[in-house]
Amino acid sequence: MIPPMILFGAIFGRWWLLTLVAAALGWPLLLVVTDVVGVNASLVGAAALAAANAGLGVLIHQGLLHGYLRLRRPVSNEVLH
Repeated sequence: MIPPMILFGAIFGRWWLLTLVAAALGWPLLLVVTDVVGVNASLVGAAALAAANAGLGVLIHQGLLHGYLRLRRPVSNEVLH
């Protein structure tokens, strides 16, 4: 469960809020549809863990994105003088 959700968050982390909501709703739905678990209270825990794992992927994506944008930023002439 952990690697797919981290990967999901890392791929779609640009749209972080939608990604977290989709993970929290999609993973428990997938567990019910594939008959891994029934509809019970454990789905709340599954949704929380899916959102947390996708959140880690989102953090990875956002960190790489901000690092890339920081490197691409032009250097100001004021800093050089």
